[in-house]
Parts: sequence; structure tokens; C-alpha cells
Amino acid sequence: MLRQLLPFVALCGLLAGCASAPSDDDAAGAADPAGAGFPVSVEHAFGTTEIPAEPTRVVALGVTDADPLLALGVTPVATAAYTFYEDDGGLGPWARDLVEGEPPQVLTGDPNPEQLAALAPDLIVAVTAGIDQQTYDVLSAIAPVLARPADTIDFGVPRDAQTRAVAAALGRTEQGEELIDAAEQAFTDAVNAHPEFEGRTASTVLPFDGTYGAYTPVDTRGRFTADLGFTLPQTIADLDDGDSFYVEVSPERVGLLDGDVLVMLADEGPAQEQVDNDQVLAQVPVVADGRMIVPDTDTRGAMTYNSVLSAPFALERLVPQIADAIGRS
Repeated sequence: MLRQLLPFVALCGLLAGCASAPSDDDAAGAADPAGAGFPVSVEHAFGTTEIPAEPTRVVALGVTDADPLLALGVTPVATAAYTFYEDDGGLGPWARDLVEGEPPQVLTGDPNPEQLAALAPDLIVAVTAGIDQQTYDVLSAIAPVLARPADTIDFGVPRDAQTRAVAAALGRTEQGEELIDAAEQAFTDAVNAHPEFEGRTASTVLPFDGTYGAYTPVDTRGRFTADLGFTLPQTIADLDDGDSFYVEVSPERVGLLDGDVLVMLADEGPAQEQVDNDQVLAQVPVVADGRMIVPDTDTRGAMTYNSVLSAPFALERLVPQIADAIGRS
């Protein structure tokens, strides 16, 4: 009855790690008093959800929804398993140390209502899950459901909107704003430290099935480089309809990816082989001049999550590589 809640495999695969998370003492100090302010109502794409009391058994059904929950001091009872961290409860290395008590149960495949009901949740967080109205209605018969904000698309919720929604549902809005501000400051610090980024172009690209997908700012990975001040090469921007996660680029047209920097999100399998064996790609100036970056698994993951927990970690690892590439232009 539930449709697939995990992201489409083709272009949503690369997950990773983060850095500075708030300590337990910080979290306790910033959180609103337990139980204060309930019930709370949160508006979203499918209406308004009322949460009668402070949630204690939360299911993180969205692919990155565990991050803001853990950052806000709540360990979910279950999480969706995202491809790269399926063996770690869907949690990147930036989030694992924040788990308190029993680790979350991993929901594999397509969770069904019976499985979710057996968890006895008092809140289901599906902000970064691709649910529709029918699925929302089914889940709402089990527990209050927090869906994506009305002005966002499936799998395209920005980290601030995600964090703000989750914080509201937990009654911890002040702490949520502090997390948002900290992540934004990390980007501001990176931009201020590297004025050479201004006016530069960058493509963030996933190789798949012999072709390439250049992420747009609608996607978390495209948004990550955009938040550093980079714009898409005009050749890619001209193909962006404004609503898609990515622009598909055929092997014959990889020259469209030329710019100041190319961030190639290739894993160690077929994707890396595709890049290594692509003689046309090798001749594109951004590649030939050594300005293509191939981040490691956890950096790719941190960009993909692009949460208040993972963004600082990704910045710490990726920004020096980008600066080095820019220095070669």
C-alpha cells in the first residue's frame, strides 16, 4: 500500500559524513523544557499535523531525517536505510556518536503499515521521503506524520526547512534555529576564507549507466556548491528547466561540463570505471588541467545529506580540494 519511500536509485546514491555536532550538554541546554508548548501544529504539503505531546518514539522515514532528530537530542526508534550506510542504520559517520540507548532499527525495502505500527511510534518524520497524499493518509492512521514543507519537492527539502520542521514537531524550535545558524555560518566562513571562489563555475556530477547527471541547485548536492557561491556553467544552466534534480549529459556532450571546477561523484565501482575510461571526458579542459575533484565516499555522503550535521564535515574536507583546483585555473 505504501509506495517506495527511499529515493530513486539512479541519481540519489552518494552519502557521507559530517563534523561538529552539539554536545549532550549543549543539546540539553538549548532544548525547550520537556513537554512544554504541546500540543503543537506543523503545516506541510498535505495539510497540518497536530502532535499532542512531546514525541518519545520517533520513526525517521525520510532518507536524511535522522540527522536533525539526532542533532536535536532525539534518537529515532527506526530509520530508513540509505544505500551507502545501510549497514549503519542509515546514519553517516557524523551522526553515529549521537545515538543514545538502543540503536535505531533499520527499515529495509518498502516499509509497510504493519511494520511501522509494530514500532508504536508517536511521530513519523517523512520530510525527506517521497510520500504522496495517499501514503500520508495511511501513515496518519498509525501516528502523526511530519511531511515535507508545502513549497518543496520530494527529496529536495533544504536543510534549514528540514531542521525547522523537525524542531517544531519536537517543540525545540530555539535549538533548531541554533543548528541552522551554525551550518549557515560554516558556509559563510568558507566563502569568506576563499574570495577566489567568487564568480566561478562548478558542476557537481554523477556518472551512471554510461552517461552523466549534472546536479542543479534543486538537489542537495547542487545546492551545496551553490551555497559556496559557485554557479553552473552556462552550458548546463541553459538546459536546466528549474524543476529537475539534474541535467543529463550524454558522453558525446561531456564538453558541456567544462568550467572552473568539476566535482565528480564517482564511487569505486562502475561509475569510477566509466570516468577512468572516458577518453572524451579526459580531453575536457577542466579535467585535462587537473581541476576535476573525485571526493571520497564520506565526503560524497556529506554533500548528499547536506544536513545541519553533515554540511560542516563536507566543507572541511571538500573546500581545500576546491581551492586547490581553483588555483590551477
